[in-house]
Amino acid sequence: MEIVLIVSSLIVGATAGWFANQTITRKKLLKRGSAIIRQAEQEAEAIKKEKLLQAKEKFLELKNQHEKSITQREKKVQDAEIRIREKESKANSMLEEVNRKDKELTRKLEQVERQTELLERKNQELEKIRLSQIQQLQVISGFTAEEAKNQLIENLKEEARAQAAIYIQNTLEEAKMTAAQEARKVVIKTIQRIGTETAIENAVSVFNIDNEEVKGRIIGREGRNIRAFEAATGVEIIVDDTPDAIILSCFDPVRREIARLSLHRLVTDGRIHPARIEEVVAKVTRQIEDEIAETGKRTIIDLGIHGLHPELVKIVGRMKYRSSYGQNLLQHSREVANLSAVMASELGLNPKIAKRAGLLHDIGKVPTEETDLPHALLGMQWAEKYGEKPDVCNAIGAHHDEIEMTSIYSPIIQVCDAISGARPGARRQVMESYMQRLKDLESLAMSYDGVTKAYAIQAGRELRVMVESEKISDSASQELSFELSQRIQNEMTYPGQVKVTVIRETRAVNIAK
Repeated sequence: MEIVLIVSSLIVGATAGWFANQTITRKKLLKRGSAIIRQAEQEAEAIKKEKLLQAKEKFLELKNQHEKSITQREKKVQDAEIRIREKESKANSMLEEVNRKDKELTRKLEQVERQTELLERKNQELEKIRLSQIQQLQVISGFTAEEAKNQLIENLKEEARAQAAIYIQNTLEEAKMTAAQEARKVVIKTIQRIGTETAIENAVSVFNIDNEEVKGRIIGREGRNIRAFEAATGVEIIVDDTPDAIILSCFDPVRREIARLSLHRLVTDGRIHPARIEEVVAKVTRQIEDEIAETGKRTIIDLGIHGLHPELVKIVGRMKYRSSYGQNLLQHSREVANLSAVMASELGLNPKIAKRAGLLHDIGKVPTEETDLPHALLGMQWAEKYGEKPDVCNAIGAHHDEIEMTSIYSPIIQVCDAISGARPGARRQVMESYMQRLKDLESLAMSYDGVTKAYAIQAGRELRVMVESEKISDSASQELSFELSQRIQNEMTYPGQVKVTVIRETRAVNIAK
């Protein structure tokens, strides 16, 4: 019980002390809070005053800026008014100037109208004078105005025609002077750089034999051997009185060569009868075909041509046994190929394409069967069939002008073909056709009125025409020369060029007695 009392007294004492401490602390806190409030009020008052000062300063600053902007605007307005007044003054002065010019133009227009009226009256007077003069001229000359006009037109036509012929001649001469030098240089360089060989083939081959007994064995009993041989080879055998020789005649050199080699084997072997003849001819035919292919391969290898179709290679090989106007076709084609390559190099073109077209340009001359197509078109068809390029095909087809030239290589092939065929000794010319061409040249010149004589000279390369001076004037002779050259070019076929020279001379003859 005492313990409880003691504890209770202790609790009461502690509680009373706690309350006393709390009272003291509260008073202190109240005093501190009052001091803080007063301090805060003082600071707020200071801040208020400071903000008021800042607001006044900002207001003054804004006021000054506003006044400055108003001043600037007023100045701009004043400047604009000044400019407007200046423009108005300028406009007024310009308007006055326009009015002044308008009055001046009106005055000048009136003067022009008065002058126009005067001119019209003068023109009427001049027209009356002109008509009266024309009537007087008609009376004096005996020509009407229409007749005089026609006469004048005819005179002008004659003069214009003569001047046109002279101009054309001068233009042609000038073109020749400028172009011929470079063309001649290219052609001469090309010819000089190519070495040629002349080969002449005939339509017959001579087979030499040791004795006359061989002729009888070749003919056989009742001619059966010779008939079998001719049937197997397609070659005519001529056995006549020519000593130690037999003639083989055929237009096809390949068949003629097969016949010659077959006959040589038969005579060497000694066994000549129809079965043996057929066997030997078949073997020789295969041998010639192999040789043709080998010749074609060797040719394209020598020329450096690659990628040629095998059929075209065989056609090239067959050209070895063909001739054109006595010129071996393979040698001619090789020559044209080399010439074309050199000329293409001189002109800055691709020499390989030119060489290829030059080699193939005459492949149409070795057809395996009869055809009505010209050899140039047939060769072009073969080239297209076996995958040649368009430039090469056009050069083949156009080298004799059967089709239009669309490739730059076409005129090169045409020129080189002419160079190879026209050089001395390259080809034979049939005398009858040669004489006929000369007669045609002279007859063409003699068909013109005023021509007294015409001579084809220099193997038909020049035509000299003598004219009557009374009928043909100097200007008309120029025109005649030009017309003759054009007709020869369009109506005749000839190698190279034909020079037309018209000669007009005046002779005065008197007799002294």
